[in-house]
Amino acid sequence: MVVPTLNEVHRLQPCLDGLSHQTDEVREILVVDSRSTDGTPALVKAAQVNDSRIKLLTDDPLPPGWIGRPWALHNGFLGSSPSSHWILGIDADTQPQPQLVASLVAEAEAASYDLVSLAPQFILKSAGEWWLQPALLLTLIYRFGPAGGKNEGENGPDRVMANGQCFLMRRSLLEALNGYTSAKASFCDDVTLARNAAAAGAKVGFWDGSRLIKVRMYEGFAETWREWGRSLDLKDAAHTGQVWGDGALLLLVQALPLPLVLGCAGLFWHQALDSPMLWGLWGLNGILLLARLGLWGDRPSYDFSQSQRLGPFPAHLLFWLSPLADGLAVLRIAQSSLTRPKQWRGRSYS
Repeated sequence: MVVPTLNEVHRLQPCLDGLSHQTDEVREILVVDSRSTDGTPALVKAAQVNDSRIKLLTDDPLPPGWIGRPWALHNGFLGSSPSSHWILGIDADTQPQPQLVASLVAEAEAASYDLVSLAPQFILKSAGEWWLQPALLLTLIYRFGPAGGKNEGENGPDRVMANGQCFLMRRSLLEALNGYTSAKASFCDDVTLARNAAAAGAKVGFWDGSRLIKVRMYEGFAETWREWGRSLDLKDAAHTGQVWGDGALLLLVQALPLPLVLGCAGLFWHQALDSPMLWGLWGLNGILLLARLGLWGDRPSYDFSQSQRLGPFPAHLLFWLSPLADGLAVLRIAQSSLTRPKQWRGRSYS
């Protein structure tokens, strides 16, 4: 198991606690730290006292052409035991449940998967997060569908979806791909590596893991907009035509239906009732809007227990107003598609 860290002292403890409660399937927990300055190494060393499986590694300075996260994961892979059969990448902001690894490995082996990643249950707290994050998550569901038990490569490697927060891979496959080198320059290294694996013939799965792992990704609206929004376009794992084709899809099925339904209703109010085209436009977008409201069914993807309060009301009431943020979420995807990050998780890139 490999946990990449860079200044994670305020988020890492729940992850280490969850990993320490994993069963004997976990032989080693390698925390690969990229020279944190906030006390992360000291926190890991303290955890070693209670669990001898935890080991602290420090990766080498970042080489040209590499992004920090895949570099740390690559160093963890190189430092792992050659006798291991699986390598599990876990993010520092996750909260693994006790049966995570045993269940995941058993299911992957039973169905002969080579690579499996999990969609977590999200922990949201503030009103801004509850309003924006579900709309951003829907941009993924519209493009790639919900997490499930299917083989992600059935529709071609370029439609594979993955999540690096919990990313299980056969060691033999990772060796065949030369570790993380094929995803070294990707800001969405999880999807890039999963698609490369699928292109090499691996059986790849993206499953619902909401009962096995939770994640507290970002603090507040601004950080959610800035940090998550700039990786959701997945442009580093796709060709230009796919990125813009998916962007057009999001515009048509997520961003426009609500304003078009409201606009048509306004025209009807002004008695423009004799236009079949207008009625057709209203009906089609009404159906799309109803389908969007049906996606409120992704409620199990969220932990509502830690929501803050807005006076007498829980902040998670904003979840039900998240369709009003759909246009903003699609705008964020478009904005991200036109730029390449200059900063990521405490590092600067030229």
